[in-house]
Amino acid sequence: MDSGNTKKIAVVVSALDEEYQNNIICGINRSAEENQLSVSFFAAFGGLVNNRRFDLGEYSIYDLIDYSKFDGILLMLNTFGDPEIRHKLLSDITAAHKPTVVFEPTDDPEFYSICIDNYSVMKELVEHIIKHHHAKVINCITGPLANPEARLRFDAVREAMAENGVELDEKRVFYGNFRSHDGKEAIDEFVRSGLSLPDAFICANDSMALTVVSSLEKYGYKVPDDVIVTGFDNTFNARNSSPALTTVKRPLFEAGYKACDILVNLLYGNKQPKATILKSSPVFSESCGCTDETADDLKTYKKKTYNRMEVTNNNIHALNKLTAELAGAETVASTFEVIAQNMNDLNLEKFCLCLIEDWQETYVSAPDLSSRTGYSRYMTAPLILDKGSRRSVDLFPSRDMFPDGFGKGFEVNYFLPLHFSERCLGYYIITNSDFPISSLLCHTLTMDLSISIENIRKLCHINKAMDELNRLYVIDPLCNIYNRNGFFNIAENIFKESIAHHNKVLISFIDMDGLKYINDNYGHNEGDFAIQRLAAIIRKCSGTRRVCARFGGDEFVILTANAHENDAEELENCFYDELENINSIVKKPYTISASIGSIITSEEDDDTIYDVIDKADDKMYAVKKEKKRARLSEFV
Repeated sequence: MDSGNTKKIAVVVSALDEEYQNNIICGINRSAEENQLSVSFFAAFGGLVNNRRFDLGEYSIYDLIDYSKFDGILLMLNTFGDPEIRHKLLSDITAAHKPTVVFEPTDDPEFYSICIDNYSVMKELVEHIIKHHHAKVINCITGPLANPEARLRFDAVREAMAENGVELDEKRVFYGNFRSHDGKEAIDEFVRSGLSLPDAFICANDSMALTVVSSLEKYGYKVPDDVIVTGFDNTFNARNSSPALTTVKRPLFEAGYKACDILVNLLYGNKQPKATILKSSPVFSESCGCTDETADDLKTYKKKTYNRMEVTNNNIHALNKLTAELAGAETVASTFEVIAQNMNDLNLEKFCLCLIEDWQETYVSAPDLSSRTGYSRYMTAPLILDKGSRRSVDLFPSRDMFPDGFGKGFEVNYFLPLHFSERCLGYYIITNSDFPISSLLCHTLTMDLSISIENIRKLCHINKAMDELNRLYVIDPLCNIYNRNGFFNIAENIFKESIAHHNKVLISFIDMDGLKYINDNYGHNEGDFAIQRLAAIIRKCSGTRRVCARFGGDEFVILTANAHENDAEELENCFYDELENINSIVKKPYTISASIGSIITSEEDDDTIYDVIDKADDKMYAVKKEKKRARLSEFV
């Protein structure tokens, strides 16, 4: 199918590493393959750490999306807990006026929704815990209440408790973000609170519930003997944990498949219901003291677990290798070479590394957190790996998102952000690979790439700073020629090599005439101007053959290697001619003047370069004295 006729779908989601998202995405991809769609997932891992700067960097990926280039949108809004990012996504997608299916209840007339019954099934689960297991004291671990699904589940808990005469103590509510580490934090906070052990912990999803179980066991509590724990989602880990988790079974794959199917029908003009609600059911299992047969049979469980372990171990090895080799990369080229070699170990069909145009230059010492530092107008793709071939794209408009355009026919793309704290570095794209949704290490890869790019960026800055420091060490900032340090760094070796090969060396010492007079009568700015013009003359007379330097104050020195007897006269004539010429050009109320003395080494001499400079200095002063006597004689 030609890419021009292929329908293009954008899917906006957070946290690819959770089983809930994985199941839905698998459903979307199945439908996309059947309908030969081009699907692009834009994903971040916001809320992983309690750091707003980090989240700003993660969420920058959503600023990349040009919705006008897509035919339709699937918005997994229920995976976002941050109210600000939820509002922004809704605002941007509404403005795009594209057919959109949202994975949560919505009243927005622009959108179609698909959701799974949350309220009634959670209420049924809580009532079971109260009525069947006689729970009187309940702790609740919620999802982010800005998320409507999390709000519905929490409301169902409160309603079920109230209808059955069980009080919900606000001190026994922990407000989480659906992430597994929230379960650990909830139990740690509970233990610190000194409250009595409840009869049950009701959790808003399986990820938090499983961590609650393991955390309770570390504190010496057994589930369900000492306390009941429930979840929501009936994930693989929930079904096969020990104890198996009491939870809610939701048709997640079906939800993803159905949402994509609804969107396809909308794209082809087929009328669809505004809201689609899928049924879910409670699973009463071992963590509440019930028995259940929903766990996978032992053979299936062992096979799935072994496959997961094998894939994870292989990915860990690959990422450890990547991390170690990136740590040793000291140049931009070697960094990209390491990334290229290691990406092949992950068996990716296509990998695109996309960086902001000036990624090596960008540095914000005091960032403004009120606004995101996002993508540049143009991006660069220094590394594209495509079915074994390697190429790069110097520049492409960031609004194109892809460095070389959409592919043809069915394809699945995953866009993931590269950033350091809130500073956006770029993003990468993985095409036609399950790695982003099948591996728990996708975010680790993202952080490895981000840190390595940031490190090499900083190394570039350090090298530039070192170059500048070195330049300042050897270059006179006023005259932009060598200073004393720079002169000796170069001239001493030239001098020694010339003497060793029995070649003559010419040293010329120059001292400005009347600088004090200019400073006293016209100011130091004019004095600096005169010194700069004198330095320009010296640089011009030196050309590429000679080495010149400002020796200090108004003193200069020129070294000529492989000198001939007439070089001194030639240089001095050039020097005085240029002095006369510059005075006729600048037309200052003072004259730019200087005295020069030159010494040529002989084969019999055993002088050092310092000795020859002293002799040239003495000769220059002899010239200066002669000038003074000549001027005085004019007034006699």
